[in-house]
Amino acid sequence: MTVPDVVQVDEATRLTTQPLAPQLRSGVLGPLRFGWRRLTSMRTALLLLFLLALASVPGGFLPQRRINPLRVQSYLEKHTTVGPLLDRLQMFDVFSSAWFSAIYLLLFISLVGCLLPRTRLHLRALRAAPPAVPKVLTRLPASDTWEGDADVLARAEKALRGWRVVRRGDELSAERGYLRETGNLVFHLSLVLLLVGIAVGAFRGFKGTVLVVEGTGFSNTVASYDDINPGRRFHPSSLVPFTLQLQDFRATYAPDGKALTFDAQVTWGRTQATTPYDVRVNHPLAVGGAKTYLIGHGYAPFVRVRDRTGAVVLDQPVACLPQTPQFLSTCVIKVPDAAPQQLGFRGAFTPTTITQDGRVGSSFPGLVRPVLTLVGWAGDLGLDGGVPQSVYSLDTTALKPFDKGQAHALSEGQTWQLPGGGSLTYVGTREWATFQVTQDPGKRLALLAAVGIVGGLMLSLFVRRRRVWVRVRPGAPSTVEVGGLSRTDPERFQAEFAELVRRLRE
Repeated sequence: MTVPDVVQVDEATRLTTQPLAPQLRSGVLGPLRFGWRRLTSMRTALLLLFLLALASVPGGFLPQRRINPLRVQSYLEKHTTVGPLLDRLQMFDVFSSAWFSAIYLLLFISLVGCLLPRTRLHLRALRAAPPAVPKVLTRLPASDTWEGDADVLARAEKALRGWRVVRRGDELSAERGYLRETGNLVFHLSLVLLLVGIAVGAFRGFKGTVLVVEGTGFSNTVASYDDINPGRRFHPSSLVPFTLQLQDFRATYAPDGKALTFDAQVTWGRTQATTPYDVRVNHPLAVGGAKTYLIGHGYAPFVRVRDRTGAVVLDQPVACLPQTPQFLSTCVIKVPDAAPQQLGFRGAFTPTTITQDGRVGSSFPGLVRPVLTLVGWAGDLGLDGGVPQSVYSLDTTALKPFDKGQAHALSEGQTWQLPGGGSLTYVGTREWATFQVTQDPGKRLALLAAVGIVGGLMLSLFVRRRRVWVRVRPGAPSTVEVGGLSRTDPERFQAEFAELVRRLRE
């Protein structure tokens, strides 16, 4: 054994033979290239996809303003300490929050940067011919050798019909299953298209929530809604014109109070509400590109108020907000037109009334023994000060209570004679329903993406990638060598390869 001479390497040669990876991180653009490669790697895309799913979890447990703003307001009133903290963290607007949008955008960039090079390489591979025959076929997982004739190549071309076949002299190369990689790319490209569809809906979509009492209705205009969540690029002129009126609302309950059915019988039309329709859970009203969903309901006691002069100053149903599963609901009544002083009332409505320890409650959500319990005030409601107020809250700062704040319970048809004159009559009970109207221009893209995701997943799961090579070594007689390689499901490929060898031997 000889020892090689020591080779002298000058400084210039040593510098030119150093690896290039450290140079990619040097200079001004080096860190940017390094960060881009990290961001567009498949590992980063999978991590961001996991973070996106994790970030969506609070949206399933906490009420969202875009879906049900009334539940959000009720949550904030019940949880005075945790509620404001969660609101500052945008937990009630998860899917439009800054942190969710950042993960969403990074995932989109990562997927695009990862898929474009793979797609380009795959298209190049589709146009390329199958690889040449390896020198030693016996090293492959599936191989066979026998003595035959030169016609075996012609039989191989016939047996491998449907494969990509290339014949090079006395050698033949065939491959099949490129649709597996195509399906993989279609799956990921469809995922990007799904993100685009969601983004289009977020930018140009619209969601509006409106509370409608039986016998009343609304038109699909921005001014008609109690709460709206338009996209950043939404324009009011894109709203689908239609009118809806709630004729009747019915809900049924099991004996234990569990809700069974919700049915809102409405009429609708482009200009006049004349066409009947039943809006139920998962059965929205579709008009053009707009869909109207039923998302909530409650009770609205019909109240008639007279002031000291005997004039009727209020004669309408008042919507009460449910607070418990048994529909114990809070009510606020404001009478700004009463004379000589404005009137205000606050209390509770109970559909199936029970009394425990002097407190009024409800034992069943159905309308069995309805009672309206109110406390009244007189004075200045503060409506003329220019400060906006909620119709569901009452500021009693400048008000004087009736009967020292004593509550009065009224059944249907009963009247409360107010001190100093005037009266309040509980006429009857109506029901209200909350409708949400949505317009999502990105839903077609999302549907197309969903079809692509399913189709690409099917291709990537069920298409098998495999290759077969045949070589004929001339002689007397000729030697036939056959080899095969499968990247997936090798056991199934062994049976397929054995059948191919049998046909070639024949």
